[in-house]
Amino acid sequence: MAVLDRTRTPVEPSAAAGRAAGGLGVGLALAVLATVVWSGSFVTARGLHDSVPPIQHAFWRWIVAIVAVAPFGVRAAWRERAVLRRHLGFVALASLLGIATYNTLVNQAGMTTSAGNMGMIMAASPVIMSVYERLGGARLGPRRVAGTLIACAGVVLLVSKGSLTPDFAPGDLWVVAAAGCFGSYSALLRRKPRELGGVAFLFATFVLGALMLLPVYAASVAVQGGFEVRAGTVGPLLYVGVVSSAVAFFAWNKAIALVGAARAGVVYYLQPVCVAVLSYLVLGESMGWAQVGCMALILGGVVLASVASPRFAGTATKAGAGRA
Repeated sequence: MAVLDRTRTPVEPSAAAGRAAGGLGVGLALAVLATVVWSGSFVTARGLHDSVPPIQHAFWRWIVAIVAVAPFGVRAAWRERAVLRRHLGFVALASLLGIATYNTLVNQAGMTTSAGNMGMIMAASPVIMSVYERLGGARLGPRRVAGTLIACAGVVLLVSKGSLTPDFAPGDLWVVAAAGCFGSYSALLRRKPRELGGVAFLFATFVLGALMLLPVYAASVAVQGGFEVRAGTVGPLLYVGVVSSAVAFFAWNKAIALVGAARAGVVYYLQPVCVAVLSYLVLGESMGWAQVGCMALILGGVVLASVASPRFAGTATKAGAGRA
């Protein structure tokens, strides 16, 4: 046994490093998948702005998502019902931020601003994730602080249309609020109880989020009336319900678990580019030089904010290891 132990011991660090690298690769790939898929949600929100009221859009999105996840989500949630009850407060907060509020705000924003603007403003979400890290005790360092300020300046210039006099479109402000919700949701995921499985958690948040939306959905139908059921409305709702909800949220939640909110946030920088391309191809939206300049500021800032110096990266790694 002693010989076997001596021969195996030198291999273990390499094996652990290999597993860590594999987990990093899978986590980043899942973050890319979620980001690309979510880009289509902004285009859908803008495309349905004149045919489906925002709250009804959000409510039916999650009803479709519940149906899509139910075949395996119901069993997982029932199996982990005791864990869900024990952590009901955490699950309810995640449902409120990531399910009921975030997507409703995005849909509301689509009423009065372009899909391209929504994608660019949402690119500031990783900055919010970094702020939560700082509040949690992590040392961000001068690069992250400078990057945060640059990205915020880009968002302010974008929503003010480059003017020193505030000229915010209502939709731009709705997206700023949505970015705050998404950043908070992503930071919260880092604290998800280890005993709570991903599928059970996802299904539970979908159900709770839909229940939270039910009263305002009923009010919307009573005041605004329902929407016309046709291919042009049902098709996009199926996309956001199945692909952008069931698939993308599972991929993003898993990515957060594997690589953390800040590192997954780096991948989120792809979203403005994806949204710009999709909005041009699907909606015919154009992008001026002012928007390109604001995009450069936002993306440059969030990239700078997420590239910590070796000194601070080492501190963060040790802190993460201690929590694990």
